[in-house]
Amino acid sequence: MAAPLPHLPRSAGRAAETPAPSQESSGDLAPSPWLAQRAPLLPPAVPHSQAGPRLGPDRIKKKERDVLAIPSIPNPFPELCCSPLSSVLSASLLPKATSRKKQVIKVYSEDDTSRALEVPGDVTARDVCQLLILKNHYIDDHSWTLFEHLPRIGLERMIEDHELVIEVQSNWGIEEENRLYFRKNYAKYEFFKHPMNYFPEHMVSLSSETSGMIGHAQILQMFLSSSTYPEIHGYLHAKEQGKKSSWKKLYFLLRRSGLYFSTKGTSKEPRHLQFFSEFSSSDMYMSLAGKKTSGTPANYGFCFKPNKAGGVRDLKQLCADDEQSRTCWMTAIRLLKYGMQLYQNYMQPYQGRGGCSSLTISPMRKGCLRLNTHGSPTTSQSATSSVAIHRTQLWFHHKISRDEAQRLILQQGLVDGVFLVRDSQSNPKTFVLSMSHGLKIKHFQIVPLEDDGKLFYTLDEGHTRFTDLIQLVEFYQLNKGVLPCKLKHYCARIAL
Repeated sequence: MAAPLPHLPRSAGRAAETPAPSQESSGDLAPSPWLAQRAPLLPPAVPHSQAGPRLGPDRIKKKERDVLAIPSIPNPFPELCCSPLSSVLSASLLPKATSRKKQVIKVYSEDDTSRALEVPGDVTARDVCQLLILKNHYIDDHSWTLFEHLPRIGLERMIEDHELVIEVQSNWGIEEENRLYFRKNYAKYEFFKHPMNYFPEHMVSLSSETSGMIGHAQILQMFLSSSTYPEIHGYLHAKEQGKKSSWKKLYFLLRRSGLYFSTKGTSKEPRHLQFFSEFSSSDMYMSLAGKKTSGTPANYGFCFKPNKAGGVRDLKQLCADDEQSRTCWMTAIRLLKYGMQLYQNYMQPYQGRGGCSSLTISPMRKGCLRLNTHGSPTTSQSATSSVAIHRTQLWFHHKISRDEAQRLILQQGLVDGVFLVRDSQSNPKTFVLSMSHGLKIKHFQIVPLEDDGKLFYTLDEGHTRFTDLIQLVEFYQLNKGVLPCKLKHYCARIAL
Protein backbone atom coordinates (compact mmCIF):
# COMPACT_ATOMS: atom_id res chain seq x y z
CA MET A 1 0.00 0.00 0.00
CA ALA A 2 1.30 3.45 -0.85
CA ALA A 3 2.29 5.80 1.99
CA PRO A 4 -0.17 8.64 2.80
CA LEU A 5 0.62 12.17 1.68
CA PRO A 6 2.66 14.23 4.14
CA HIS A 7 0.61 16.42 6.51
CA LEU A 8 -2.65 15.31 4.87
CA PRO A 9 -4.98 12.53 6.02
CA ARG A 10 -5.68 9.71 3.63
CA SER A 11 -8.97 10.17 1.93
CA ALA A 12 -10.36 6.82 0.74
CA GLY A 13 -10.24 4.37 -2.10
CA ARG A 14 -8.14 5.39 -5.09
CA ALA A 15 -6.96 8.67 -3.46
CA ALA A 16 -4.52 6.63 -1.39
CA GLU A 17 -2.72 5.57 -4.52
CA THR A 18 -1.81 9.14 -5.48
CA PRO A 19 1.97 9.64 -5.44
CA ALA A 20 3.48 12.11 -2.96
CA PRO A 21 4.44 15.57 -4.24
CA SER A 22 7.98 16.16 -5.36
CA GLN A 23 10.16 18.14 -2.91
CA GLU A 24 12.18 19.64 -5.74
CA SER A 25 9.39 22.01 -6.80
CA SER A 26 8.85 23.59 -3.38
CA GLY A 27 10.08 26.95 -4.61
CA ASP A 28 7.66 27.02 -7.58
CA LEU A 29 4.34 28.77 -7.07
CA ALA A 30 2.51 26.55 -9.59
CA PRO A 31 0.21 24.02 -7.92
CA SER A 32 1.36 20.45 -7.71
CA PRO A 33 -0.71 17.88 -9.61
CA TRP A 34 -2.00 16.32 -6.41
CA LEU A 35 -3.48 19.70 -5.35
CA ALA A 36 -5.54 20.16 -8.52
CA GLN A 37 -9.21 19.23 -8.46
CA ARG A 38 -9.63 15.81 -10.03
CA ALA A 39 -12.26 14.86 -12.54
CA PRO A 40 -14.65 12.14 -11.35
CA LEU A 41 -13.27 8.66 -11.91
CA LEU A 42 -15.38 6.73 -14.41
CA PRO A 43 -15.36 2.94 -14.71
CA PRO A 44 -13.68 1.66 -17.90
CA ALA A 45 -15.88 0.60 -20.74
CA VAL A 46 -16.27 -3.20 -20.98
CA PRO A 47 -16.84 -4.85 -24.34
CA HIS A 48 -20.08 -6.77 -24.68
CA SER A 49 -18.13 -9.86 -25.49
CA GLN A 50 -16.43 -9.79 -22.08
CA ALA A 51 -19.45 -8.69 -20.15
CA GLY A 52 -21.15 -11.11 -17.82
CA PRO A 53 -24.83 -11.97 -17.73
CA ARG A 54 -27.13 -8.97 -18.06
CA LEU A 55 -28.95 -7.83 -14.91
CA GLY A 56 -32.68 -7.42 -14.78
CA PRO A 57 -34.36 -4.06 -14.09
CA ASP A 58 -35.07 -4.92 -10.44
CA ARG A 59 -31.48 -5.97 -9.73
CA ILE A 60 -30.15 -2.80 -11.51
CA LYS A 61 -32.35 -0.54 -9.40
CA LYS A 62 -31.24 -2.37 -6.23
CA LYS A 63 -27.57 -1.95 -7.17
CA GLU A 64 -28.11 1.79 -7.87
CA ARG A 65 -29.77 2.20 -4.49
CA ASP A 66 -26.78 0.54 -2.81
CA VAL A 67 -24.37 2.86 -4.59
CA LEU A 68 -26.37 5.95 -3.68
CA ALA A 69 -26.55 4.83 -0.07
CA ILE A 70 -22.78 5.14 0.28
CA PRO A 71 -22.16 8.61 1.87
CA SER A 72 -19.87 10.92 -0.09
CA ILE A 73 -16.69 11.92 1.72
CA PRO A 74 -16.26 15.72 1.74
CA ASN A 75 -12.90 17.23 0.94
CA PRO A 76 -11.34 18.17 4.30
CA PHE A 77 -9.05 20.75 2.64
CA PRO A 78 -11.18 22.73 0.16
CA GLU A 79 -8.79 25.67 0.36
CA LEU A 80 -6.07 23.52 -1.21
CA CYS A 81 -8.10 22.83 -4.31
CA CYS A 82 -7.58 25.20 -7.20
CA SER A 83 -9.71 25.93 -10.22
CA PRO A 84 -8.44 24.20 -13.39
CA LEU A 85 -8.12 27.66 -14.91
CA SER A 86 -5.88 28.90 -12.09
CA SER A 87 -2.17 28.41 -12.55
CA VAL A 88 -0.84 30.06 -9.38
CA LEU A 89 -1.60 29.41 -5.73
CA SER A 90 -2.75 32.31 -3.60
CA ALA A 91 0.09 33.92 -1.68
CA SER A 92 -1.96 33.61 1.51
CA LEU A 93 -1.60 29.83 1.30
CA LEU A 94 2.18 30.06 1.53
CA PRO A 95 3.32 30.05 5.18
CA LYS A 96 6.76 31.43 4.36
CA ALA A 97 5.26 34.49 2.72
CA THR A 98 2.85 35.29 5.57
CA SER A 99 5.46 34.89 8.31
CA ARG A 100 7.60 37.60 6.70
CA LYS A 101 4.77 39.89 5.67
CA LYS A 102 5.69 43.37 6.82
CA GLN A 103 3.51 45.69 8.86
CA VAL A 104 3.94 49.24 10.12
CA ILE A 105 4.10 49.94 13.85
CA LYS A 106 4.51 53.26 15.63
CA VAL A 107 6.75 53.52 18.69
CA TYR A 108 6.70 56.49 21.08
CA SER A 109 9.22 57.96 23.48
CA GLU A 110 8.42 59.66 26.78
CA ASP A 111 8.42 63.13 25.21
CA ASP A 112 5.71 61.93 22.79
CA THR A 113 7.96 61.91 19.75
CA SER A 114 7.36 58.83 17.64
CA ARG A 115 8.81 56.81 14.82
CA ALA A 116 7.06 54.51 12.36
CA LEU A 117 8.80 51.22 11.63
CA GLU A 118 8.09 48.64 8.94
CA VAL A 119 8.69 45.25 10.53
CA PRO A 120 7.94 41.60 9.65
CA GLY A 121 5.12 39.79 11.37
CA ASP A 122 7.46 37.68 13.49
CA VAL A 123 9.48 40.58 14.93
CA THR A 124 10.10 40.39 18.67
CA ALA A 125 10.25 43.20 21.20
CA ARG A 126 14.00 42.70 21.46
CA ASP A 127 14.32 43.09 17.67
CA VAL A 128 12.42 46.39 17.75
CA CYS A 129 14.64 47.69 20.55
CA GLN A 130 17.76 46.73 18.62
CA LEU A 131 16.46 48.50 15.52
CA LEU A 132 15.76 51.73 17.42
CA ILE A 133 19.15 51.54 19.15
CA LEU A 134 20.88 51.34 15.78
CA LYS A 135 18.80 54.04 14.13
CA ASN A 136 19.33 56.51 16.99
CA HIS A 137 22.93 55.55 17.84
CA TYR A 138 22.13 54.82 21.47
CA ILE A 139 24.36 52.83 23.79
CA ASP A 140 23.10 49.27 24.07
CA ASP A 141 23.34 48.59 27.79
CA HIS A 142 20.69 45.83 27.56
CA SER A 143 18.16 47.91 29.53
CA TRP A 144 16.17 49.23 26.56
CA THR A 145 12.62 47.91 26.72
CA LEU A 146 9.35 48.05 24.83
CA PHE A 147 6.21 48.87 26.85
CA GLU A 148 2.52 48.45 26.12
CA HIS A 149 0.55 51.47 27.31
CA LEU A 150 -3.26 51.41 27.71
CA PRO A 151 -4.26 55.02 28.46
CA ARG A 152 -8.02 54.44 28.54
CA ILE A 153 -7.81 52.18 31.59
CA GLY A 154 -4.54 53.54 32.99
CA LEU A 155 -2.39 50.42 32.67
CA GLU A 156 1.09 49.63 31.39
CA ARG A 157 3.22 46.54 31.12
CA MET A 158 6.69 45.62 29.97
CA ILE A 159 6.67 43.51 26.81
CA GLU A 160 9.07 40.63 27.31
CA ASP A 161 11.99 40.48 24.87
CA HIS A 162 10.72 37.28 23.23
CA GLU A 163 7.12 38.41 22.68
CA LEU A 164 5.89 39.08 19.14
CA VAL A 165 4.98 42.75 18.78
CA ILE A 166 2.35 42.16 16.08
CA GLU A 167 0.57 39.68 18.35
CA VAL A 168 0.48 42.27 21.12
CA GLN A 169 -1.10 44.82 18.78
CA SER A 170 -3.61 42.27 17.47
CA ASN A 171 -5.22 42.18 20.93
CA TRP A 172 -6.01 45.90 20.88
CA GLY A 173 -9.53 47.12 20.28
CA ILE A 174 -10.22 49.29 17.22
CA GLU A 175 -11.31 52.29 19.30
CA GLU A 176 -8.52 52.00 21.87
CA GLU A 177 -5.68 54.52 21.63
CA ASN A 178 -3.01 52.16 22.89
CA ARG A 179 0.67 52.85 22.34
CA LEU A 180 4.07 51.21 22.27
CA TYR A 181 6.74 53.04 24.28
CA PHE A 182 10.51 52.66 24.03
CA ARG A 183 12.60 53.51 27.10
CA LYS A 184 15.07 52.14 29.57
CA ASN A 185 14.16 49.69 32.31
CA TYR A 186 17.16 48.99 34.52
CA ALA A 187 15.14 46.60 36.69
CA LYS A 188 14.15 44.26 33.84
CA TYR A 189 16.51 41.45 34.88
CA GLU A 190 17.91 42.87 38.11
CA PHE A 191 16.41 40.00 40.15
CA PHE A 192 18.89 37.64 38.48
CA LYS A 193 21.76 39.78 39.80
CA HIS A 194 20.45 40.69 43.26
CA PRO A 195 17.58 38.32 44.17
CA MET A 196 17.79 39.23 47.86
CA ASN A 197 16.20 42.62 47.07
CA TYR A 198 13.19 41.01 45.40
CA PHE A 199 12.21 38.11 47.67
CA PRO A 200 11.93 39.16 51.33
CA GLU A 201 12.04 36.24 53.75
CA HIS A 202 8.62 36.97 55.28
CA MET A 203 6.95 36.49 51.88
CA VAL A 204 8.67 33.26 50.78
CA SER A 205 8.18 29.74 52.06
CA LEU A 206 9.20 26.37 50.63
CA SER A 207 6.89 23.71 49.29
CA SER A 208 6.33 20.55 51.27
CA GLU A 209 8.69 18.67 48.95
CA THR A 210 11.64 20.83 50.00
CA SER A 211 13.20 20.98 53.43
CA GLY A 212 16.00 22.98 54.97
CA MET A 213 17.25 26.51 54.49
CA ILE A 214 18.01 27.77 51.00
CA GLY A 215 19.51 30.97 49.67
CA HIS A 216 18.14 33.48 47.20
CA ALA A 217 20.01 31.86 44.32
CA GLN A 218 18.31 28.55 45.09
CA ILE A 219 14.94 30.33 45.14
CA LEU A 220 15.51 31.44 41.55
CA GLN A 221 16.49 27.92 40.55
CA MET A 222 13.26 26.62 42.08
CA PHE A 223 11.22 29.12 40.07
CA LEU A 224 12.94 27.96 36.88
CA SER A 225 12.52 24.29 37.76
CA SER A 226 9.43 22.31 36.84
CA SER A 227 9.45 20.02 39.86
CA THR A 228 9.63 22.32 42.89
CA TYR A 229 8.59 25.88 43.60
CA PRO A 230 8.82 28.46 46.36
CA GLU A 231 5.50 29.68 47.67
CA ILE A 232 4.91 33.44 47.76
CA HIS A 233 2.33 34.55 50.30
CA GLY A 234 1.07 37.72 51.93
CA TYR A 235 -1.80 40.17 52.12
CA LEU A 236 -3.16 41.99 49.09
CA HIS A 237 -6.18 44.19 48.50
CA ALA A 238 -8.51 42.66 45.91
CA LYS A 239 -11.20 44.59 44.06
CA GLU A 240 -14.62 43.03 43.85
CA GLN A 241 -15.68 42.85 40.23
CA GLY A 242 -18.65 45.03 39.37
CA LYS A 243 -18.11 47.40 42.29
CA LYS A 244 -16.12 50.57 41.63
CA SER A 245 -14.57 51.23 45.05
CA SER A 246 -15.07 47.98 46.91
CA TRP A 247 -11.74 46.51 48.01
CA LYS A 248 -11.14 43.67 50.44
CA LYS A 249 -7.86 42.67 52.09
CA LEU A 250 -7.19 38.95 51.69
CA TYR A 251 -4.35 36.52 52.26
CA PHE A 252 -2.97 35.36 48.90
CA LEU A 253 -0.78 32.45 47.88
CA LEU A 254 1.09 32.07 44.59
CA ARG A 255 1.55 28.56 43.25
CA ARG A 256 2.41 27.09 39.85
CA SER A 257 -1.25 26.51 39.03
CA GLY A 258 -2.17 30.14 39.67
CA LEU A 259 -2.96 32.72 42.32
CA TYR A 260 -5.23 31.81 45.23
CA PHE A 261 -6.65 33.55 48.28
CA SER A 262 -7.68 32.09 51.60
CA THR A 263 -11.31 32.28 52.68
CA LYS A 264 -10.32 31.73 56.30
CA GLY A 265 -7.59 34.04 57.57
CA THR A 266 -4.13 32.75 56.68
CA SER A 267 -5.16 29.12 56.31
CA LYS A 268 -3.41 27.26 53.50
CA GLU A 269 -5.62 24.19 53.60
CA PRO A 270 -7.00 23.27 50.16
CA ARG A 271 -10.61 23.58 51.34
CA HIS A 272 -9.99 27.19 52.31
CA LEU A 273 -8.19 28.24 49.10
CA GLN A 274 -10.17 29.86 46.30
CA PHE A 275 -8.81 30.35 42.81
CA PHE A 276 -8.26 33.97 41.74
CA SER A 277 -6.35 33.99 38.43
CA GLU A 278 -4.11 32.00 36.14
CA PHE A 279 -1.41 33.39 33.86
CA SER A 280 -1.38 31.50 30.55
CA SER A 281 -4.27 33.43 28.95
CA SER A 282 -3.75 36.80 30.64
CA ASP A 283 -1.08 39.49 30.97
CA MET A 284 0.02 41.35 34.08
CA TYR A 285 -0.10 45.14 34.12
CA MET A 286 0.96 47.85 36.53
CA SER A 287 -1.65 50.42 37.49
CA LEU A 288 -0.60 53.99 36.67
CA ALA A 289 -3.47 55.88 38.30
CA GLY A 290 -5.23 53.34 40.48
CA LYS A 291 -6.65 55.79 42.99
CA LYS A 292 -8.32 57.85 40.25
CA THR A 293 -9.62 55.04 38.04
CA SER A 294 -10.37 52.27 40.55
CA GLY A 295 -10.05 53.79 44.01
CA THR A 296 -7.10 51.63 45.06
CA PRO A 297 -6.17 51.83 48.77
CA ALA A 298 -2.54 52.69 47.83
CA ASN A 299 -0.42 53.58 44.80
CA TYR A 300 0.91 50.04 44.36
CA GLY A 301 -1.74 48.48 42.16
CA PHE A 302 -1.40 45.77 39.50
CA CYS A 303 -3.86 43.56 37.68
CA PHE A 304 -4.44 40.70 35.27
CA LYS A 305 -6.06 41.37 31.90
CA PRO A 306 -7.14 38.71 29.39
CA ASN A 307 -5.01 38.53 26.26
CA LYS A 308 -7.94 39.50 24.08
CA ALA A 309 -9.37 43.00 24.06
CA GLY A 310 -11.45 43.75 27.12
CA GLY A 311 -12.59 46.57 29.36
CA VAL A 312 -12.33 47.36 33.03
CA ARG A 313 -14.92 44.73 33.89
CA ASP A 314 -12.59 41.98 32.71
CA LEU A 315 -9.69 43.09 34.93
CA LYS A 316 -8.74 41.25 38.09
CA GLN A 317 -7.26 44.05 40.16
CA LEU A 318 -4.94 43.86 43.17
CA CYS A 319 -3.11 46.37 45.31
CA ALA A 320 -0.12 45.94 47.63
CA ASP A 321 0.69 47.99 50.72
CA ASP A 322 4.20 48.95 49.60
CA GLU A 323 6.54 48.83 46.62
CA GLN A 324 8.62 45.93 47.94
CA SER A 325 5.54 43.72 48.22
CA ARG A 326 4.28 44.61 44.75
CA THR A 327 7.72 44.03 43.22
CA CYS A 328 7.95 40.61 44.87
CA TRP A 329 4.54 39.51 43.59
CA MET A 330 5.09 40.76 40.05
CA THR A 331 8.60 39.30 39.79
CA ALA A 332 7.47 35.90 41.04
CA ILE A 333 4.54 35.84 38.59
CA ARG A 334 6.87 36.71 35.69
CA LEU A 335 9.16 33.84 36.67
CA LEU A 336 6.31 31.34 37.00
CA LYS A 337 4.73 32.38 33.70
CA TYR A 338 7.84 32.44 31.50
CA GLY A 339 10.31 30.27 33.40
CA MET A 340 13.54 29.49 31.57
CA GLN A 341 12.58 31.82 28.72
CA LEU A 342 13.27 34.80 31.01
CA TYR A 343 16.70 33.44 31.86
CA GLN A 344 17.46 32.94 28.16
CA ASN A 345 16.39 36.54 27.48
CA TYR A 346 18.68 37.69 30.26
CA MET A 347 21.64 35.67 29.00
CA GLN A 348 21.18 36.52 25.31
CA PRO A 349 23.15 39.83 25.33
CA TYR A 350 26.03 38.13 27.10
CA GLN A 351 26.32 35.46 24.43
CA GLY A 352 27.44 37.90 21.76
CA ARG A 353 23.98 38.44 20.30
CA GLY A 354 23.40 42.00 21.42
CA GLY A 355 24.33 43.32 18.02
CA CYS A 356 25.20 46.90 18.92
CA SER A 357 28.29 46.69 21.10
CA SER A 358 30.59 47.67 18.23
CA LEU A 359 28.40 50.62 17.26
CA THR A 360 28.05 52.34 20.62
CA ILE A 361 28.84 56.04 20.75
CA SER A 362 28.84 58.79 23.30
CA PRO A 363 25.34 59.62 24.62
CA MET A 364 26.22 63.34 24.33
CA ARG A 365 25.81 63.27 20.54
CA LYS A 366 23.35 65.80 19.24
CA GLY A 367 19.91 64.38 18.48
CA CYS A 368 20.04 61.42 20.86
CA LEU A 369 18.03 63.19 23.52
CA ARG A 370 15.84 66.21 23.71
CA LEU A 371 16.14 68.27 26.88
CA ASN A 372 14.35 71.47 27.73
CA THR A 373 16.72 74.46 27.70
CA HIS A 374 14.24 77.17 28.62
CA GLY A 375 14.20 79.03 31.92
CA SER A 376 15.96 81.84 33.70
CA PRO A 377 17.95 80.97 36.85
CA THR A 378 18.31 83.68 39.46
CA THR A 379 22.02 84.49 39.10
CA SER A 380 24.15 84.87 36.01
CA GLN A 381 26.59 82.19 37.17
CA SER A 382 23.85 79.65 37.85
CA ALA A 383 22.24 80.56 34.52
CA THR A 384 25.42 79.74 32.63
CA SER A 385 25.86 76.52 34.57
CA SER A 386 22.21 75.51 34.12
CA VAL A 387 22.21 76.01 30.33
CA ALA A 388 25.46 74.07 29.98
CA ILE A 389 24.01 71.23 32.00
CA HIS A 390 20.84 71.17 29.92
CA ARG A 391 22.78 70.89 26.68
CA THR A 392 25.26 68.22 27.70
CA GLN A 393 24.01 66.14 30.64
CA LEU A 394 21.23 63.62 30.19
CA TRP A 395 20.48 63.37 33.90
CA PHE A 396 19.40 67.01 34.28
CA HIS A 397 15.66 67.80 34.11
CA HIS A 398 14.47 71.37 34.13
CA LYS A 399 11.54 72.33 36.37
CA ILE A 400 9.79 68.99 36.70
CA SER A 401 7.73 68.28 39.79
CA ARG A 402 8.54 65.82 42.55
CA ASP A 403 5.77 63.49 41.35
CA GLU A 404 7.08 63.63 37.78
CA ALA A 405 10.60 62.81 38.97
CA GLN A 406 9.30 59.83 40.93
CA ARG A 407 7.29 58.64 37.92
CA LEU A 408 10.33 58.77 35.63
CA ILE A 409 12.50 56.84 38.08
CA LEU A 410 9.76 54.29 38.71
CA GLN A 411 9.27 53.75 34.97
CA GLN A 412 12.97 53.23 34.36
CA GLY A 413 13.37 50.81 37.26
CA LEU A 414 13.81 50.99 41.02
CA VAL A 415 17.37 49.73 40.84
CA ASP A 416 19.86 51.11 43.36
CA GLY A 417 21.51 54.20 41.91
CA VAL A 418 19.00 55.32 39.26
CA PHE A 419 19.03 59.13 39.54
CA LEU A 420 18.22 62.51 38.06
CA VAL A 421 18.85 66.13 39.02
CA ARG A 422 16.11 68.74 38.76
CA ASP A 423 15.35 72.32 39.71
CA SER A 424 13.81 72.76 43.14
CA GLN A 425 10.24 74.04 42.99
CA SER A 426 10.22 75.26 46.58
CA ASN A 427 13.54 77.14 46.39
CA PRO A 428 14.55 78.51 42.97
CA LYS A 429 18.21 78.82 43.99
CA THR A 430 18.66 75.14 44.77
CA PHE A 431 18.54 71.81 42.98
CA VAL A 432 17.29 68.36 44.01
CA LEU A 433 18.97 64.99 43.51
CA SER A 434 16.33 62.23 43.25
CA MET A 435 17.52 58.62 43.35
CA SER A 436 16.31 55.10 44.02
CA HIS A 437 17.64 52.83 46.74
CA GLY A 438 16.11 49.78 48.37
CA LEU A 439 13.00 49.93 46.14
CA LYS A 440 12.36 53.46 47.40
CA ILE A 441 12.87 56.92 45.90
CA LYS A 442 14.78 59.43 48.01
CA HIS A 443 15.41 63.14 47.48
CA PHE A 444 18.46 65.17 48.49
CA GLN A 445 18.72 68.95 48.29
CA ILE A 446 21.75 70.43 46.55
CA VAL A 447 22.43 73.74 48.27
CA PRO A 448 24.47 76.59 46.70
CA LEU A 449 27.13 78.20 48.92
CA GLU A 450 28.99 81.44 48.31
CA ASP A 451 32.55 81.70 49.62
CA ASP A 452 34.93 84.54 48.79
CA GLY A 453 32.76 85.63 45.90
CA LYS A 454 32.62 82.15 44.38
CA LEU A 455 29.58 79.91 44.14
CA PHE A 456 29.77 76.25 45.18
CA TYR A 457 27.31 73.38 45.45
CA THR A 458 27.09 70.85 48.27
CA LEU A 459 25.05 67.90 49.52
CA ASP A 460 26.60 67.67 52.99
CA GLU A 461 26.31 71.22 54.40
CA GLY A 462 29.54 72.40 52.84
CA HIS A 463 31.90 69.60 53.90
CA THR A 464 32.33 68.64 50.24
CA ARG A 465 32.04 71.47 47.72
CA PHE A 466 31.80 71.48 43.94
CA THR A 467 32.07 74.30 41.42
CA ASP A 468 29.13 73.00 39.35
CA LEU A 469 26.58 70.19 39.23
CA ILE A 470 28.57 68.18 36.70
CA GLN A 471 31.48 67.91 39.11
CA LEU A 472 29.11 66.97 41.95
CA VAL A 473 27.47 64.16 39.99
CA GLU A 474 30.78 62.79 38.74
CA PHE A 475 32.09 62.69 42.32
CA TYR A 476 29.11 60.73 43.62
CA GLN A 477 29.30 58.36 40.68
CA LEU A 478 32.70 57.32 42.06
CA ASN A 479 32.07 57.81 45.79
CA LYS A 480 29.09 56.99 47.98
CA GLY A 481 29.69 59.89 50.38
CA VAL A 482 26.51 60.92 52.23
CA LEU A 483 24.29 59.07 49.74
CA PRO A 484 22.92 55.57 50.44
CA CYS A 485 24.76 54.27 47.32
CA LYS A 486 26.73 55.51 44.34
CA LEU A 487 24.97 57.12 41.39
CA LYS A 488 24.89 54.41 38.71
CA HIS A 489 22.20 54.94 36.06
CA TYR A 490 20.97 58.31 34.84
CA CYS A 491 17.26 58.71 34.22
CA ALA A 492 16.72 60.47 30.89
CA ARG A 493 13.95 61.32 28.47
CA ILE A 494 14.86 60.19 24.99
CA ALA A 495 13.55 61.38 21.64
CA LEU A 496 13.01 59.17 18.59
